[in-house]
Amino acid sequence: MRDIPGTGRPRTAAVPPLAGRVAVVTGAARGVGEALARHLSDAGMLVALVGREEETLCRAAASLPHRSVCVEADVTDPTALDRAARQITDVLGPASVVVANAGIATGGPFARTPADLWQRVVDVNLTGSANTARAFLPQLTRTRGYFLQIASTAAFGSAPMMSAYCASKAGAESFAQALRGEVEPDGIGVGIAYLHWTGTDMVTGIDDHPVLKALRRNQPRFARTVHSADQVADWLTTGITRRARHVYAPPWLRWCQPLRPAFPALVLRLTRRELRRLSSKELAADTGVLGAGGRADWDAHRAGTRPPRPDDS
Repeated sequence: MRDIPGTGRPRTAAVPPLAGRVAVVTGAARGVGEALARHLSDAGMLVALVGREEETLCRAAASLPHRSVCVEADVTDPTALDRAARQITDVLGPASVVVANAGIATGGPFARTPADLWQRVVDVNLTGSANTARAFLPQLTRTRGYFLQIASTAAFGSAPMMSAYCASKAGAESFAQALRGEVEPDGIGVGIAYLHWTGTDMVTGIDDHPVLKALRRNQPRFARTVHSADQVADWLTTGITRRARHVYAPPWLRWCQPLRPAFPALVLRLTRRELRRLSSKELAADTGVLGAGGRADWDAHRAGTRPPRPDDS
């Protein structure tokens, strides 16, 4: 862990009600997590950035205008998260806001996706969110704080070739809904954020992925827009300030909620033609982890779990 006093250029606090409170953001080394950490710091919060890529994480923390800490931790490791929670409260104080943002994705046919890679996506996106909540609930109880679960429109309708990601995001949404019923009597707010097309490295090369390309091409023009991580972070910050039960990024997604029963069949219809057009060899070529952050997590995970070689000491 590194304690960073706030070496970035001071900015005007966007949302005074958050000033002086402590926020924890997982998956904060890049993308939406990094942008959200910046927005919360701009709002006057003391931010703890948690993630796998320590150097990238600490560079992000060093750019923030207010005091922050960066903690390297794997959200699938409860012991590491418990240790991170203690370090954060010792340095910054108890968390008032916790954002379960850490997530990875893999694309490709289920049958051709290695079982351990499929499991890793579920472990990070779903179990990692539960681990995050478990580690920080004592602090949120003390501060009567707010827990924000980052979900996705993947929870609305499951896309072929994205089974692990869709299953984990639907599970994360369901987890947050159940958690809300348990902790709201203790004064803890629980929100669920639904993100659509967001300009992170996870969707880089989106038009090279057959299913994602087909889904995006067949959506209305306004729904095809890829929003910047900075814009999404702004919407999330507004939701955090309001302790919103649901945060939609972009906001028009709220009008999709009543239509959700129709989405699975619609997604399947849109993607079936594209899948039939491609050979099994072409589909298999798209199997793998999406984005630099996901690859960093997968590489670190494999390095930590591989069997020892005979020459290992």
